[in-house]
Amino acid sequence: MKVCIVGASGKLGQYMLQHCLDHNYEVVGVCREQSIAKLDRFKDRVTIIPGKTNDREVIRRAVEGCDGVLAVLVPWGVQKYSSGTAQAVLDYAPPGARLIFSCGWHITRDGRDVYSRLFKTLVATVGWLARLLRFVELDDQVEACRRIFSSDTRWTVVRGSDLEEGESQGLPVWSHHVGDPILKSNLTRRIDFALFMVEALTNEGLIHEAPAIVGRQTPSALEHASQPL
Repeated sequence: MKVCIVGASGKLGQYMLQHCLDHNYEVVGVCREQSIAKLDRFKDRVTIIPGKTNDREVIRRAVEGCDGVLAVLVPWGVQKYSSGTAQAVLDYAPPGARLIFSCGWHITRDGRDVYSRLFKTLVATVGWLARLLRFVELDDQVEACRRIFSSDTRWTVVRGSDLEEGESQGLPVWSHHVGDPILKSNLTRRIDFALFMVEALTNEGLIHEAPAIVGRQTPSALEHASQPL
């Protein structure tokens, strides 16, 4: 399998890159030119294409001939970064390719997710301050996912909980809606978020799904697993 990782130099991207190499996949990575050095340990095993991830020509070249694309939707700045990345992947990925996108729990597909008052306040406050400082644009990540959800491509949008570093606990568990009891712990190892992304490439059951994930060793996941069927 040939896989393109859009945003390969970030923490999540590097974990995804390693998981792909562990599967013996051929990997093409896209990252900003100033971040290429972060991938030095992989340079003999991957093809790196430098450029901004919302640069349509960069994405066109990177996804050519790929069976799957793993894209980190980063809402940097006030420049339509997330939606530009998503649209370029949707437009240029080969027909039938598996497209796996990452985002946070604040994204909702059907409006049936249930968020705490604290969560909604934090998202609103952080979003307002970040946009005021022209640092990130959360609304553009919402727009990016809207475009993905309306696409007829073979997409999956993986919605991550709070993240922590640490050794792998295995493939995270997931549910359709934030607010479901299994997700209560709201914590996932970053290495396992990346694992879920990579495993989604070959999971047909996740096509046109927006799974919200949580670590499989968290209290809420273990409690759910212990309940009788």
